[in-house]
Amino acid sequence: MFFHEPELQYEVTVEEPDPHFAKLLQQAIGGQEGEMRVALQYMFQAWALPEEYEAYRKLLMETATEELGHIEMLATAVTKNLRGSPKQMREETEETAAAAAAMTGQNPRQFLSSGLSAMPVDSNGVPFDGAYVAASGNLAGDLYANVMAEATGRTLATRLWEYTDDPGMKDMLSYLIARDTMHQNQWLEALESLDDPVPVPASFPQEEENQDVNYAFISTRRDPQEDPGFPWTQGTAPDGNGEFSYLAEQPGDGDGVPPAPDPKTYSDPEPDGSDGD
Repeated sequence: MFFHEPELQYEVTVEEPDPHFAKLLQQAIGGQEGEMRVALQYMFQAWALPEEYEAYRKLLMETATEELGHIEMLATAVTKNLRGSPKQMREETEETAAAAAAMTGQNPRQFLSSGLSAMPVDSNGVPFDGAYVAASGNLAGDLYANVMAEATGRTLATRLWEYTDDPGMKDMLSYLIARDTMHQNQWLEALESLDDPVPVPASFPQEEENQDVNYAFISTRRDPQEDPGFPWTQGTAPDGNGEFSYLAEQPGDGDGVPPAPDPKTYSDPEPDGSDGD
């Protein structure tokens, strides 16, 4: 169940409307690093958790709902950058969306499809893709995915902050960057609170793994190389369950030739199934 208050989570002001910046802000809404991604990701992760993980479910849902508020903030920022642009630019936009794109660098669809407002698309106008959402049903794996999502989202927000000179936009982005800092840390802390969560899934019996390669760094160079002595080629692995090693060559065995396909698939290029001789 959701409730909505008719106010933004954080004030959004635009002093110098910029249709081109509105286009860039779309990436933070519907792009791969955007708020739609994390809002849906955290929701679907939460909905998969059983009762014993209720605390984590609440953590995920609280944060997912906050991310919905971020979408609202960014959508407001996009609209203010579009509709607050100078009158001459608006009149030019009304004449032809192509001229608007040429003049301002804005997405023509922000005029054609949404009437100068935000859309669930990225900065290139590509619709949001649910494939961006990582929700595996394994809490540890999902928390790692969340750290990555917040890291890429924070990187995007910092680049947008550097791009704009508008004080209001910098203030809004400063808030979003700060929240990304918190969210990265809360997911890392949640991971720390789990008992031995790695390797993911930790519930799979490790004795069923191939013990010759489960902690071995395998070189794929054609000529065998000596162990470079990196932290990931020697020493104790972070999960504490094994010791890193270095294999100078890939195991190599067998062949990759597949068996003949079923004739009913009609994969053979010749009528009698001959080999061309």
